[in-house]
Amino acid sequence: MSTVLSHDLEGGVRQITLNRPERLNAILPELLEDLIAALDRAAADESVRAILLTGAGRAFCAGDDLKDFAAQVGEAPATRAYVERIQDVTRRLTLGDKPVVGAIRGWAVGGGLEWVINCDLAIAAEGTRFFFPEVSWGLFVTGGVTSLLPRLVGLQKARELILFGERFDARQALDWKLLWQVVPDEELMPTALATARRIAALPPGPVRALKRILARDPTMQAAMDLETDATVEGFLDPETAKRVAAFG
Repeated sequence: MSTVLSHDLEGGVRQITLNRPERLNAILPELLEDLIAALDRAAADESVRAILLTGAGRAFCAGDDLKDFAAQVGEAPATRAYVERIQDVTRRLTLGDKPVVGAIRGWAVGGGLEWVINCDLAIAAEGTRFFFPEVSWGLFVTGGVTSLLPRLVGLQKARELILFGERFDARQALDWKLLWQVVPDEELMPTALATARRIAALPPGPVRALKRILARDPTMQAAMDLETDATVEGFLDPETAKRVAAFG
């Protein structure tokens, strides 16, 4: 079964669902490739006017799959290629023409939290929890968050969240402007779908223009390049493997 599912809903909305519920939709190379392919298909389909991004089961995305860590680390070029595919997801979410509404529940951790920040409008269930674990493992954040996060929460808060990796809840995320809305768990999908349909009903030209103009930040690409360098360095550091093994 594919690690990412896609299906069309009424009103020009395509739902894309991360589909590794047994691993809390944790990231591994296959999921990255399936997600990129799903986003590319949505981008190429003129009938799709908005994307609804969510996760199957009880989590949105638990970040990198640490049980697969050894398979992700090889020679430097292969490791860099893997990290670039992580960044390619962000490029499609933030720089693509189709607006993305996130429907977030359970855990959104590391790369999963970065994808939340990459959504145009992110809606979370009240029980959702978030954190950045990368630094504690000897890794580094991706997803353009070194550019996006300070713009949302301020420089000092961004440093705190990335450095210390403390867990926070949906209400805190809303207060810090990481989310657009927080709703009761049972209202998550109806609210997210209604939002995506509302966007899809708008004239597509101005919607595309707004997304393109807001995303036109030359500092973000520079930040992503530096993130990639730092993340590759972390993957290749033997100390990181020890920390990951201790965590698992």
